[in-house]
Amino acid sequence: MPVSESDSRSSPPRAVPTWSWMLRSPARIVAFGLGSGLLRPASGTWGTLLAWLLWGLALSRLSDAAVAIVLVLSYAYGCWCCQQVGREMGEPDSSRMVWDECVAFWLVLWLSPNSFWAQLAAFALFRFFDILKPPPIRYFDARLKHGFGVMFDDILAACYSLLAMAILVRLGVLQ
Repeated sequence: MPVSESDSRSSPPRAVPTWSWMLRSPARIVAFGLGSGLLRPASGTWGTLLAWLLWGLALSRLSDAAVAIVLVLSYAYGCWCCQQVGREMGEPDSSRMVWDECVAFWLVLWLSPNSFWAQLAAFALFRFFDILKPPPIRYFDARLKHGFGVMFDDILAACYSLLAMAILVRLGVLQ
């Protein structure tokens, strides 16, 4: 895999992921959100758009119990995948790893009204909170790295998004 040049006395070189490199490992494919994390600019937004697409195509058709199981398993497997891929890359919280956006946004979509406008609002709110990282998200993002840390701060952004969505629904702005 191509890597950036680095002085041998400094930290290990960071890998520059490519499509062919990603496709050689299921963990990389998952961590990179089926390749959406390789898209630029704004890989997190691309990952969230992928999550929305997958939600519409498959996950929204599942029972609540099945969605809950998918979320728990996707979170756990995502922690492992992001841990492995972050280690391979020498970058424990690469912005190219977007599985965290996928799982967290699925949580938001699951608990939000099932209309296009509500989902669009949920998308905007989730991206807003994921980028802004209000307290305590920024605190945990700075202190928790590797697989669990990559996944956890996005779950917190999902919680902020769900709170905002609940307020919008309660006020009658969204249905």
